[in-house]
Amino acid sequence: MSRDRATLARECQRIDGRGYPAYKDLRGAFAFEGFTLFIDHVQGDPFAAPSKVRVRVPMQEADFPVRWIEDRVCRLAVEDFVARAIRDAIVAEPGDRSGSGKSGVIRIDAGAQEVLERSAVKLTGGWIEARLEVGLPAAGRRVLGRKAESLLCETLPRIAHASLLRASLDEDSLTDFVSSIENQEAIRAQLEDRELVAFVANGSRLPRETGASDRPLEGADVVAFESPEAFEVVFEVPNPIDENGGREIRGMGISTGTTLIVGGGYHGKSTLLKAIERAVYPHVPGDGREYVVSHPGLVKIRAEDGRRIERTGIHAFIGSLPGGRSTRDFSTEDASGSTSQAASIIEAVEVGAAGLLLDEDTCATNFMLRDARMQALIHRDHEPITPFVDRVAELHERLGVSTVLVMGGCGDYFEAADQVIAMRDYRAHDVTADARKIAEANPGERQREVEAPFEVPNARVPAARSFDASRGKRAVKIDVRGVDHLGFGREDVNLRGVEQLLDTSQTRAIGLAMHFAARKLMGQGRDLRSVLDALDEHFDRESLDFLDPFARGDEHPGNLARPRRYEIAAAINRLRTLRVDSQ
Repeated sequence: MSRDRATLARECQRIDGRGYPAYKDLRGAFAFEGFTLFIDHVQGDPFAAPSKVRVRVPMQEADFPVRWIEDRVCRLAVEDFVARAIRDAIVAEPGDRSGSGKSGVIRIDAGAQEVLERSAVKLTGGWIEARLEVGLPAAGRRVLGRKAESLLCETLPRIAHASLLRASLDEDSLTDFVSSIENQEAIRAQLEDRELVAFVANGSRLPRETGASDRPLEGADVVAFESPEAFEVVFEVPNPIDENGGREIRGMGISTGTTLIVGGGYHGKSTLLKAIERAVYPHVPGDGREYVVSHPGLVKIRAEDGRRIERTGIHAFIGSLPGGRSTRDFSTEDASGSTSQAASIIEAVEVGAAGLLLDEDTCATNFMLRDARMQALIHRDHEPITPFVDRVAELHERLGVSTVLVMGGCGDYFEAADQVIAMRDYRAHDVTADARKIAEANPGERQREVEAPFEVPNARVPAARSFDASRGKRAVKIDVRGVDHLGFGREDVNLRGVEQLLDTSQTRAIGLAMHFAARKLMGQGRDLRSVLDALDEHFDRESLDFLDPFARGDEHPGNLARPRRYEIAAAINRLRTLRVDSQ
């Protein structure tokens, strides 16, 4: 017998006052006017994680354009916009949180400044669906059936009608949002052919509100970005960007090769690099960085004292260690700043990074440079480190890996730089010619410390047996303790040094992706890069829906966001139980 809104209301009244497990009787689908409510998972008690529900609206009711549904980029934008609209509709509801634990909570996983592929909203040719968390009301551990009826039969329908129908949304805001994301991705698609790793549009507002907030800094004194004339490029985008219908965007192109960002303290060097770092993802209109666009393969590198390294060939940067210990197959439980930075570079290159982003403030000093005086005092025979300055040009020439580097205190990088950008009062200047003249007039006394050419990193084969997601009686226990801490079984994976990981939903997806890869993709000599290729194929074909090990049929949690392959690899490499074999 089909169940409808009236049935759900009667069921809520029937279980009123019973023990909390009686809520499990509500599981299943209920037909409402204009949508279907699925109650997929009921929390065990009011203090547990909220219950999981889905609201599905047929496309003839939702009425989103076919092009937006069929185009991957437009679909991403619509799903993101709708998730934000649902969040706003939830906030607008008065709600009743007077019960125990999570009673009355309604949540959806919506984004901040970046637009990420998420599982919270799914758009198809047949329907649009929102995946929500709902705290079923209780007094102690007794069902509050009347409040549940109000929550499920009145509040959720209002939220659905306010946010899942195109007619209920602000049409101009929705169109502008989709057009902006489409424009950003059009620029990103052109970067490689134009031999660029990043683009910063004129008029961009790069400074952020505070060190703890990623929202744009407001005020008349915020300096809008303007490209130096020599670096200015023009992109044509598919959608108009102004009231006159213009489709050309001008700004600074950062070329492949080696780019230095120099300047005094507090003049905007790190702010520019941070904008480039975050621009591997599209941004919401109004962010100020929506037309800062980076190659999707840029990876931020920093020193991480204490991280684990498992059989990584760091010999291009770190030669034989005291006692004759080889670094061609290097492992340690407690890396130094220099060895951790060397490993992070090799690991990024191993899985296909197109470019590296570095800021001297977070790098190991002895890894970045050894000056002439130190070379004179400590002979090369007693120093295993080949400084990054001696490898940076070779990374691009031999491996095609570019570098964007903030450097305010060392001019020895001038010779290696293809372009040099000076930041003065948040304004960018082309000082490439000046840097070269200075380098020619003041030749450095230090000697290049390279003994052999840079080799392509050895392929490493992760051992599936070293990935154990179980804890106690749970066969799979994956949880998130903030963006930078992943609980994977009994292990705590520290991701504090993985700076392009933005959202706890990405961290959660990384844990599930590691578990899926170990069960389904590893083995038969498949190296890490091939494992990540296979994961990307699953993401592209099935979005995030393949990750949840507990899903049955259409069920799916709505709190996942797609991570990049580089952050998945970073988590794998920081898993302390990881074991790998050389291919």
